[in-house]
Amino acid sequence: MSTTVFRIGGDLEVRRLGFGAMRLPTDPGPGRAGSLAVARRAVELGVTLIDTAYMYGWGANEELLAEALHPYPDGVQVTTKVGIVRAVPSGEWTQDARPAALREQVEQALRRLRVERIGLLQLHRLDPGTPLADQIGALRDLRAEGKIGHIGLSEVTVGELAAAREITDIASVQNRYNLLDRAHEPVLAACEAAGIAFLPWATVAWGRSGATAEIAAVAAEAGATPTQVALAWLLDRSPVVLPIPGTSRIAHLEENLAAEGLRLTEAQRTRLDRLSGQGERADQGNPGDQGDRA
Repeated sequence: MSTTVFRIGGDLEVRRLGFGAMRLPTDPGPGRAGSLAVARRAVELGVTLIDTAYMYGWGANEELLAEALHPYPDGVQVTTKVGIVRAVPSGEWTQDARPAALREQVEQALRRLRVERIGLLQLHRLDPGTPLADQIGALRDLRAEGKIGHIGLSEVTVGELAAAREITDIASVQNRYNLLDRAHEPVLAACEAAGIAFLPWATVAWGRSGATAEIAAVAAEAGATPTQVALAWLLDRSPVVLPIPGTSRIAHLEENLAAEGLRLTEAQRTRLDRLSGQGERADQGNPGDQGDRA
């Protein structure tokens, strides 16, 4: 039986099955009220790892979580990501991990989240226009100043992870990975070998799990849903895997979290393992998109 907790960076203990907040509507109205209720329900159900980013509404998602949860209950960690900005005048996103830009984004994230320290701060994308040493060095300096606790990366290769680790400790990696899309299997293996938390996004393959006959068959056998099977498989895959499925509905949230209690048999896991490479590759255009149901 896999453990239900993980210590990010060796000391930041969280429940392995977390929550991705990207899909929570932030505009005023019923949608926002529903988002506040979902975030609060997640914490009520024991979620301690909540993932957001500056890019999710350009700060609006961070402000929403602060409104819903501040003052944060003991043990709840809201991790955010920086390094992506809106280009002017197109409005499209682009990488910007210059040290001054990262420092400003972290300062603004602290303000929006209403905290003095972010337990886990992840670089949303490496910036090809800025030397890696400058990007990682800036985050290392912010950690030394006590503004962040641990440093994470997103959508990196094995080589990029290794290069970053030569500069400073890396506590987490957030890459696209799920039962039907295992392109980042080597990165997961590197994380497992080093004890680095691996936060997969697009955890249920954009809902395609239910359309896959083998997953549907295993779900029927287990008395579960295809989504729960996909999440249970991730939890079984490695002790360093911390799935962060996202949704804007309480019913789906509760369904997702119930996957923690699903125990797949060895035969079922073997059948699911054989699905590797059979799913379509997901588009990477939206960085950090959990890609799960709304």
